[in-house]
Amino acid sequence: MWYSSIIDTVGNTPMVQLNTVNTGQSGTILAKMEYFNPGQSVKDRIALKMIENAEKEGKLKPGGTIIEGTSGNTGMGLALVAAVKGYKCIFTTTDKQSMEKVNLLRALGCEVKICPTNVDPDDPRSYYSVARRLNEEIPNSYYPDQYNNLSNRQSHYETTGPELWEQTEGRITHFVAGIGTGGTISGVAQFLREQNSDIKIIGVDTVGSIFKSYFETGAFDKRHISPYLTEGIGEDIIPDNVDFDLIDDMVQCPDREAFITTRNLAREEGLFIGGSGGAAVWGASQYIKKNPLKEKDVMVILLPDSGTRYMSKIYNDEWMRTNGFLEHAQSLEVEQVVLLRGTATKELITVAKDDVLGQAINLMNKHNISQLPVTDGKNIVGSLSENRILTILTESPEMRGKPVEEVMDDAFPIVSGDLKIDQITRMLSNGVSAVIVRLDGGEYSIVTRSDLIYALSQSS
Repeated sequence: MWYSSIIDTVGNTPMVQLNTVNTGQSGTILAKMEYFNPGQSVKDRIALKMIENAEKEGKLKPGGTIIEGTSGNTGMGLALVAAVKGYKCIFTTTDKQSMEKVNLLRALGCEVKICPTNVDPDDPRSYYSVARRLNEEIPNSYYPDQYNNLSNRQSHYETTGPELWEQTEGRITHFVAGIGTGGTISGVAQFLREQNSDIKIIGVDTVGSIFKSYFETGAFDKRHISPYLTEGIGEDIIPDNVDFDLIDDMVQCPDREAFITTRNLAREEGLFIGGSGGAAVWGASQYIKKNPLKEKDVMVILLPDSGTRYMSKIYNDEWMRTNGFLEHAQSLEVEQVVLLRGTATKELITVAKDDVLGQAINLMNKHNISQLPVTDGKNIVGSLSENRILTILTESPEMRGKPVEEVMDDAFPIVSGDLKIDQITRMLSNGVSAVIVRLDGGEYSIVTRSDLIYALSQSS
């Protein structure tokens, strides 16, 4: 038996039992091994469906150019389909993606444009904006837009979901998947719920992404967005493909836990996967701690891609050490920093946005603080720092009498006390001068770089 082309081998990936996630507990945990797809990721499924539907709808014509923003895996799937069908490809990606992904795309003859990570989605430099602009400029081009193209979700409703149901003989009780574009979890959930409405759907987000906050509150709060290194999951936008009504619970995974779990799965289970797969497994383990599986329960965790994409990062000791993921001190939680400094308080010292800058300066001097949240009377809407004030007064001393609202920076991110120091460190290395820590007891504290340095020096 043989296939007429490589794209005919997409799908029908195997499932493997995991033996180290739920040790000694009831239930069965299975991994859906998506790196068995020809492009070594789950994105092969959506690439094929989006192109097939575009051809049917007349949006993609012979000799056309496919232009897409991608973290790498969707680009790989599109490149394989394009190679078979005779299309050109131009991809935009971010500078946080591994070079393995970029080099693979270029090896397949694709043009790759690398864009900055830490810009707003609507910024003309973002990889979303650059892809849209190229689509407008290049004749006979097609922009699949995996985030909002519902062919993405459809592909999983038609293939991944039925495979899970068939492979478990209808016994599946829980499905766990990371959320990036949202197509995988939403498409699979829709199909599974039609078979059994009691199946639990658990999404896994990454710390620094908007999804968990939006899932819990229904509000888009940019204060929950911060830099992160896990690729393929998490977003600073809400894609059309995400259907939050189909998700029962969501777990947010820090970078460190994602990467350590990924490495452990390679060594303990022989599963050579990417970081988003490690995040999904860690997320599943956290869910199980609060919601133990029953004897007949069958949980399936989707592992999206191969570890070959991350040899220079997750599987590179030097990179892991440089980013603090292999250092003991970096496993400290930010709550421990607050306790060491003794800075927890029931109420934050804040300034109103309508107050003048001089009042803010007096407040900072009175309390001997270098960072000050700005409020509108109810919510934190901005921030002031010593560095910002010094720059303002050096250039324009008369600004001392201007309202704080005219000179404030963005609000400090609000984080929970269980966030790891390595995550806070990266946030403070990307233009953020401080974070507001919210402790379980309802207390608050502002944490800066000097606080982290003190805590690390005490724990070394």
